[in-house]
Amino acid sequence: MNLSATATKTKKRRFWQLGNSREGSKRRFVLSAVLPMALYMAFFSILPILWAVALAFFEYSARREGGVILGLGGDNPFVGLQHFRAMFDFSSDAPLEVRQFHIGVKTTLMFAFLVVPLNLALTLPLAAMIESVGSWLRLTFRTIFFLPIVTSAVGVAIMWGYIFHPQRGLLNGVLTAVLGKLTVINWTGDQALVFGGIPVALIAVIVAYLWQDLGYNLIIFIAALQAIPESVKDAAIVDGANGRQQFFNITLPLLKPTILLAAILTMISAFQVFDIIQVMTNGGPNDQTRVMVIDIYDNAFRFQRMGWSAAVSIILFLLVLIISLVQSRLLRSEWEY
Repeated sequence: MNLSATATKTKKRRFWQLGNSREGSKRRFVLSAVLPMALYMAFFSILPILWAVALAFFEYSARREGGVILGLGGDNPFVGLQHFRAMFDFSSDAPLEVRQFHIGVKTTLMFAFLVVPLNLALTLPLAAMIESVGSWLRLTFRTIFFLPIVTSAVGVAIMWGYIFHPQRGLLNGVLTAVLGKLTVINWTGDQALVFGGIPVALIAVIVAYLWQDLGYNLIIFIAALQAIPESVKDAAIVDGANGRQQFFNITLPLLKPTILLAAILTMISAFQVFDIIQVMTNGGPNDQTRVMVIDIYDNAFRFQRMGWSAAVSIILFLLVLIISLVQSRLLRSEWEY
């Protein structure tokens, strides 16, 4: 009996040791997989955000020697909420950076609220049309429309800059060939060119941005269309629904969660636009294409007003957060298929 009991205890002990060994291996694997990403997020996302929040309360410039703690204090004094209070100065004699901030907010909102509906209005029907063709054509079209996504934004901006160039531009060349000799049009440099209350320079930037960005949402919508059960489509056909009725009464409601995702991602991307505008117009003419990220860049790296730039970046973050929450509220769906 004693030998039997001892053997049983030994087996149990080995079993638990084996279990603990497996659990330890799992923990080590999870830790080795998560720790690098956690460190990356901490050093390249969380710490920069905290640093930006701290800078927003100081009149900071890297050129000045501040206090002993990260250069804050001393010649980089603490100003509290001064930057945020200045943003609400709408008088005509407000400082230049405040007036440019107001222009940046207005232009960014105009850009984003034009880009998002245009993007969705183009990509959703286009995805439905691509899904309706044969598999070979479908692959070809998906490749063609997705190629601009993997192209450098700077390269896209240079290409469209040549298209809109007043002397050597393709657009003016085509218009001259079709309409005959006409006055040279400076599409991205003439501040007097306005269409429907929107500067033509901003429209030119929107065209370039949409050309590059269409493929991303197109792939998302194609994947969502492929996920719709065939039984739903077959039932609609049996009920006598034509193509238009199927799209508006069945496909569109089923794609509501995907539309929400695409709208939020496109809005966030539009608020962060920088490369295309920087290369094509550099915020001009006369600040007509000056978005908030251009304003942040100029104040931080050209004028060394990093405290003000950090405060503007916080406002940009809050704008994106609020608009994303509103979009989620308006477009959310209580059901899935």
